[in-house]
Amino acid sequence: MEHIARLSGSLWRPIPIDTLRIETAIDYAGRNVAHLSARLLCEGRELARFTAVAQREVEIALPDALERDPKPAAPLEPDSSPSVEFPYRTGVDGYHSLVELRTAKGTLCQGPCAIWFRLRRTLVEGEMPSALERVAVAADSGNGISAVLDFHRYSFVNSDLSVNLLRPARGEWVCLDAQTYIGPSGSGLSVARIFDASGFIGRSAQSLLVRER
Repeated sequence: MEHIARLSGSLWRPIPIDTLRIETAIDYAGRNVAHLSARLLCEGRELARFTAVAQREVEIALPDALERDPKPAAPLEPDSSPSVEFPYRTGVDGYHSLVELRTAKGTLCQGPCAIWFRLRRTLVEGEMPSALERVAVAADSGNGISAVLDFHRYSFVNSDLSVNLLRPARGEWVCLDAQTYIGPSGSGLSVARIFDASGFIGRSAQSLLVRER
């Protein structure tokens, strides 16, 4: 079995609701680690590029002290978290209609908060979403759920996304505990801890391009 330990994406252009093409490559494959890449294209133009690091899974015996030290958990479990909707919705079917949200901590789009995500539908027709896909859908929302600027006055678009995972996610729900920082020169940073119902599974980060509307 292989575990995706890191997923990184560089977002070059807006991605339209259109026919897209994906080109994949194995850049390096060794005994224990493989480096993979993909290009996202539309009408011959490259929109985004992604890389991933896959590690071979092995069973290892851990010291008892590590086993007794529990990893952090999400602030609330999904069943105890109230439902919430993105406040900036349009009539167009899009991301907001893809995910079900529940608030584990804080207030959506008003500073640091933790939100549970669950897919309402598949990403690819006829295919069950993988654990990595469920995590990526949630992690890409870090800058949105923890926004500290007025959406009507500022834009704060992420130009990249990097996710590091301790293990694959388990179950349908993924929690993002996110916080956004804004710098004085038109840049920002959104960072998050990632959980599933069993506990901590990784971290994500986004570089933000901040502009007045």
